[in-house]
Amino acid sequence: MSISHASPHSPEPDISYISKNAPGALSPGHASPDLQPVVPASARRARVPRWLRRTTGPLLLLALWQLLSGTGLLAADVLASPGRIAQVGWDLVGDGSLPSAMATSLQRVAFGLLFGTVVGTGLALLSGLFRIGEDLVDAPVQMLRTVPFVGLIPLFIIWFGIGETPKIAIITLGVTFPLYLNVYAGIRGVDAQLIEAGESLGLSRWGLVRHVVLPGALPGALTGLRYSLGIAWLALVFAEQVNADAGIGFLMVQARDFLRTDVIVVCLIVYAFLGLLADFIVRSLERLLLQWRPTFTGR
Repeated sequence: MSISHASPHSPEPDISYISKNAPGALSPGHASPDLQPVVPASARRARVPRWLRRTTGPLLLLALWQLLSGTGLLAADVLASPGRIAQVGWDLVGDGSLPSAMATSLQRVAFGLLFGTVVGTGLALLSGLFRIGEDLVDAPVQMLRTVPFVGLIPLFIIWFGIGETPKIAIITLGVTFPLYLNVYAGIRGVDAQLIEAGESLGLSRWGLVRHVVLPGALPGALTGLRYSLGIAWLALVFAEQVNADAGIGFLMVQARDFLRTDVIVVCLIVYAFLGLLADFIVRSLERLLLQWRPTFTGR
């Protein structure tokens, strides 16, 4: 057996190890050559840890912010310094106002996300699996989707009052449509050949839905869930600034009345952190539930 040199333009050899010695004919009496693992070029280029690269940009932005605040180029009444914001955030945590507001906001998002997921997924299943369902459901949903949900806040206040119901209704409405679109597209995007293969194997209609359609639509459903979470926090910002007596938005309204930019920035950071945490949870679910689907992760 001989191992030949690969030219720079030839395809990479399909072997896991190569010899460090000069190649040549190997007779039965010769000792085995020393082997070294083949390392992909993309792995050899990654000298800087990825976590360090991902944190470099935010740290540089934070340092620039502190520099502008320290030199007076950025006035405190326009935007407080990072040090001041950290101190205010610590004070809000210490007196219990921030944890209480976070608990209230999380509860609103949880209920809105739950109701929106049930409604959006149910309508998408009805519209995606049945043609009569598409004829009855899809057109009204597409019309309602074009209506800005923020513009419905006054109408919801008239219908439901100024309690928790209109806030949860706004979040539910914001969650429903992106989830509906992605689940519907995922169902209709299943390969027809897979459906034919399932029918040839004797699967019933419910078996096709369970073993072929729903797994094929799962990536789209999780993508829709990520979009829905982002819109849920956006809807919460609007909902909590209208007749709210608790929550992160209520803290922002109070801070606006007293021109406290530091408190406003703390609340915005909390919104961003909660949204990032929710997105991380959904991405973890994607890695857990979509292990069967190989994807490109970048180089």
